[in-house]
Amino acid sequence: MGAGQTTGKWRAVPWAVLALWIGVLAIVAPFAAKLGDVQRDRPTDYLPVSADSTQVAKIQEQLPGGETTQLVLVYHRDGGLTAADREKAGEQVARIAGEHALAGTPRGVPSRDGTTLMYPVATNEPGADEDERDAFVEEVRDVARGAGGLSVQVGGPSALTTDAAKVYDSLGGPLLYTTVAVVAVLLILIYRSPVLWLVPLAVAGIADYLSMGVAYGLNQAFGTSVSGQSAGIMTILVFGAGTDYALLLVSRYREELRRVERPYDAMRAALRGCGPAVLASSGTVAAGLLCLLAADLNSNRGMGPLGTVGVLCALVAMLTLLPAVLVLLGRRVFWPLVPAYGSTPKARRSLFAAMGGSAGQRPVTVLASGAALLGALALGALALPGSLKQENSFVDKPESVAALQTLARAYPERSSQPIDVITPADRADETLTAIRGTDGVDSARKGRTGNGWTEISVIAEAAPESAGETRTIEELRDRLYGSWVGGPSAQQIDLEKSNARDTLVVVPLVLGSVLLVLIALLRSLVAPLILTAAVVAVWGAALGLGGLVFGPLFGFEGTDPGLGLLSFVFLVALGVDYGIFLMHRMREEALRGAEPVTAALTALRTTGGVIASAGLVLAATFAVLTNMGLVAVVELGFVIAVGVLLDTFLVRTYLVTSASVALGRTVWWPGRLSRAPEQAQSREREPAGA
Repeated sequence: MGAGQTTGKWRAVPWAVLALWIGVLAIVAPFAAKLGDVQRDRPTDYLPVSADSTQVAKIQEQLPGGETTQLVLVYHRDGGLTAADREKAGEQVARIAGEHALAGTPRGVPSRDGTTLMYPVATNEPGADEDERDAFVEEVRDVARGAGGLSVQVGGPSALTTDAAKVYDSLGGPLLYTTVAVVAVLLILIYRSPVLWLVPLAVAGIADYLSMGVAYGLNQAFGTSVSGQSAGIMTILVFGAGTDYALLLVSRYREELRRVERPYDAMRAALRGCGPAVLASSGTVAAGLLCLLAADLNSNRGMGPLGTVGVLCALVAMLTLLPAVLVLLGRRVFWPLVPAYGSTPKARRSLFAAMGGSAGQRPVTVLASGAALLGALALGALALPGSLKQENSFVDKPESVAALQTLARAYPERSSQPIDVITPADRADETLTAIRGTDGVDSARKGRTGNGWTEISVIAEAAPESAGETRTIEELRDRLYGSWVGGPSAQQIDLEKSNARDTLVVVPLVLGSVLLVLIALLRSLVAPLILTAAVVAVWGAALGLGGLVFGPLFGFEGTDPGLGLLSFVFLVALGVDYGIFLMHRMREEALRGAEPVTAALTALRTTGGVIASAGLVLAATFAVLTNMGLVAVVELGFVIAVGVLLDTFLVRTYLVTSASVALGRTVWWPGRLSRAPEQAQSREREPAGA
């Protein structure tokens, strides 16, 4: 039966919703197209505003010529450089100096073993413009080419930034296309329909476009930072969370179509039934993500609003546009498995009924076994590699990293990466003397002066990002009162400190906000505590699995400092989704008078399939991140994907159900459902969304 059977004044509602969305997209389109223009992926765009290294970068932009582009040309021959090699190196550097305004005359520094010659090159020509910086790096690489066994590599801080920007660019189009393809395949398998899968996928695409426009508006209105990482995560959330909401709605809509004659009325019933759960689910995710606004790290703080925008745009689209399109298409959208009015679905042996049966018979045993398994997996977190260094941050080694490694082997006695010190101009000489007298400093020289500041470039004796260089940076910061110490290695130190601080602040906020939403929805204290404890356990187990595979299987030599916090926020906020779907249905059954065991098993039997489907889709969308080129992004995608699968097939199915069966009515304490049956049933029947 099609949309023509929707009678009376309600017939025009789906068309009005469709027209409204067309108008919204027409308004949003010019802004969505500009999101890429405001995306920034410099190291300082990820650092906290208050960090020393951030202040250094800001002041450097104000010095004559703006931000400095720092490169190192590395000439290497295994058997030792020849006179012709050194001559060629000099010619190439002279050509670069002739084509670009360099800061000083580059001087070659030979290695002690005679195999390597490095030329530090700096310019203020591109300034702070990222496109010009990248163009300069590529032009230098075009000039610097080896031949006949001579290896020429272009490295340095700016080359690293350029290579990272290339990877972040892949978080745009390729990430979107891969995500769409993965979701499409899964929806085809889930719905077994040649048409139905297109509807939620198209609506998710529209929601993603809307989120891009809103994100650009936030950037222009409030200065919200937009990075490649946050924009990519926003897209993942739109398709992952949006498809989850669509699966829940379509499943309930199909169920109602068998009981209700007209599609419009069936959709109203479906929205009444699952709407509160979807709203609570999105509210939980949004509340958890917004807690990132309390973070000090710029990248964490910017991800909160963008992730929230993605989830809310997905919510609005799936609760307005998707129902309108489904009603207009009528029952035929489910072809060939059309749910006829008055029909009964074919009885099949349910996997989730069987799983629920074991949980119902031996709830304490199942609960204890599952908890022990999660605890054992969590121990793997002890095997996580140490902090991720810049040279280990790429999945595939780019030229800038190869240059770093060559320098580390050829110059073990000194650093090849400068430490930048910004000091008041009237104290420059005094500061320079103090720097040269600091333990661990190999050399130091004054740079540019302007706007009351002087830049001093410092070379440490220890290798970049080593314990020795870290001690040197910390000592410089202690000794140089009124000065700022920055540079790539200092940025990594500030990154780790800020992540540690953010974890202490954000984690309690996330737990508190999630608990409040769950208490408001379930009207209980015990059930929310169970769900929260479950997702925290899942996070620990997923992180432990990461520790077991990152080094031995993936070959990663470090762990991103922000992995723990970001994976916690996403797994807690997203993982609670499935608990909400299950517990909300359990509460519905209890309100209808079902006994605790019956309510729990019925909820699992009726929602198990859709939760499993939703979990697979969400895990698959985050798994797309494991195909990206940055180790930090791969690690985050892996932990979240594995955590969602554990949550879907172990925690929701067995542990939450077992806990609910074991506790009985206590799970709803102190709400009315925790009381005796006659007391609970004496009240008027609440609607499904109560």
